[in-house]
Amino acid sequence: MRIIITGGAGFIGSNFIYYMLSKHPEDEIICIDSLTYAGNLDVLSPIMDKIQFYKADIRDKDEIFRIFKDICPDIVVNFAAESHVDRSIDNPAVFLETNFIGTSVLLDAFREYGRIRFHQISTDEVYGDLPLDRKDLKFTESSPLHPSSPYSASKASADLLVLSYHRTYGLNVTISRCSNNFGPYQNEEKLIPKTIKLASEDKPIPIYGNGLNIRDWIYVEDHCRAVDTIIRNFKNGEIYNIGNNTEISNIELVKLILSIMNKPDSLITFTEDRKGHDLRYAIDNSKIINEFGFKPENSFIDNLKNTIKFYLYGRL
Repeated sequence: MRIIITGGAGFIGSNFIYYMLSKHPEDEIICIDSLTYAGNLDVLSPIMDKIQFYKADIRDKDEIFRIFKDICPDIVVNFAAESHVDRSIDNPAVFLETNFIGTSVLLDAFREYGRIRFHQISTDEVYGDLPLDRKDLKFTESSPLHPSSPYSASKASADLLVLSYHRTYGLNVTISRCSNNFGPYQNEEKLIPKTIKLASEDKPIPIYGNGLNIRDWIYVEDHCRAVDTIIRNFKNGEIYNIGNNTEISNIELVKLILSIMNKPDSLITFTEDRKGHDLRYAIDNSKIINEFGFKPENSFIDNLKNTIKFYLYGRL
């Protein structure tokens, strides 16, 4: 199959390309990325001879249509997105342009030249948040969308647009909403790589508010396996939550990293809380388990140790 992966030089997209080359060497992989601050072509340098790469912005209709016409993709997996919440608070417009308008351009191009499937990569943040004292509550695929930030609002809007193309035009689509990812090649603005970097330099590690905000963390390779499972065993027009059932507060996570690295908790500092900071993310992933038998591999601790090793030594 010919598979276009947008945002393929970013954190999850690049990991997905490596995964697909490893598991499905018979497939033709085409990467589209505009190479903003979040994209790093060096990550793909060892495999550039095995993929096709196009430097293009998904908002550029003429260029995207030209690429799609040349490729006629069987499957499109849209990882391309502005995804840093703090940046969305400072500059919401670029998030709307990339995450919503960019998705609309891809959908129109796929309507014209695509063949089998358009898969949209979304986030659990579109659901909003849950109270800290109700561990029994989790978001399902039918939970209402209640985004808290310009970033999550732009992603929720894109999800609705994808579903509208399915309803209006009969486009073959699926959507996955994943919990927080960690692993190799993540931007150093994110919590885990930032913590590892600062701890290795014995520098203060800032945590928003009181650090009690809870997230569910999934290793990026498990996310890649889930997406691969969905695009090959899809039910048209469906949404799938992808999670690991590993909830941990930000403060507990940072302390765990410090413990693994033999660094003192005294490195932790607290800063003014983020505007509109979600309290807790927790998703029910029973749908993808029941339909496809998918479940994450390896333990959270083992994957976290491997991630620390990667950022310290450049290898797993």
